[in-house]
Amino acid sequence: MDKFTNLISDSPFSGSPVVPEMLEGSAEIQFRCRKGIDCWNACCSNIDISLTPYDILRLSRRRGISTTEFLMQYTFPYEMEKDGIAGVKLKPVENGSACQFMVPEGCSVYADRPTACRYYPVALLSMRRSDEFTDRNAYAIVKEPHCHGHLEPRRLTIEAYRQEQGLTDYDELARGWRQLILKKKSSGPTVGKPSKRSLQLFFLACYDLDRFRTFVASAQFAEAYDLPDEEMKTILIDDQETMLFGFRFLRQVMFGEETIKLKPDAFDKRLARKREREEQAGSKDVPTGGE
Repeated sequence: MDKFTNLISDSPFSGSPVVPEMLEGSAEIQFRCRKGIDCWNACCSNIDISLTPYDILRLSRRRGISTTEFLMQYTFPYEMEKDGIAGVKLKPVENGSACQFMVPEGCSVYADRPTACRYYPVALLSMRRSDEFTDRNAYAIVKEPHCHGHLEPRRLTIEAYRQEQGLTDYDELARGWRQLILKKKSSGPTVGKPSKRSLQLFFLACYDLDRFRTFVASAQFAEAYDLPDEEMKTILIDDQETMLFGFRFLRQVMFGEETIKLKPDAFDKRLARKREREEQAGSKDVPTGGE
């Protein structure tokens, strides 16, 4: 555990009160949440739940609506850092603090519940130093007064708990998003302040999957990027592939990691369109009549 101690300050969640001790996956915890426990639904009654892109995908499909509709109805954005990239949190019930998906029996979307809910009471801490090329995971235990699951007579390792909660796929499918966040944080001022366009693209490609798919299918995208037909077809029909391509697209746009082939004349066409827009805007300012 000591080898993780000096990484606390590099954690994306370093301001959180739930980082008293860094643990490895082999560490044992004592915990069980079950129907009938006297604190049932207490954690869902006062939420502060950040969502991963995969969470949004799963929940929007569960509700049978687009990611655009889901974001508007069930979430609100927040700044992960000042003037930086955005995160998304679940919106509680109107005029309250409870989760919109909570019912007396428990979670109404349990099979598709968010990553944070699956991890509780474990906190995932993904970290990356500026001089490292890979991210690493550590864990911490969240102990809140209302939760009596820690008193249940069951012990298991964090890794076994992750497996039990179905977190292997969730973590793997969110890895690209976490790496983008960690890369931005670890790069600091070396990459400068993200442009408004970069921030908009980050939100679109990470969270609003359906609108991002429309963008990838557009003539504007085809004019700039040269994707093989089969790859494009897969991206447009497979939700997970669309999401993963979004992370790849952002690595290229934000950090210059070119893995998507640009068409030779893409820059010239873009510049021509910009000049055309400027000329059109300028012509509107020119008086056309007499005094």
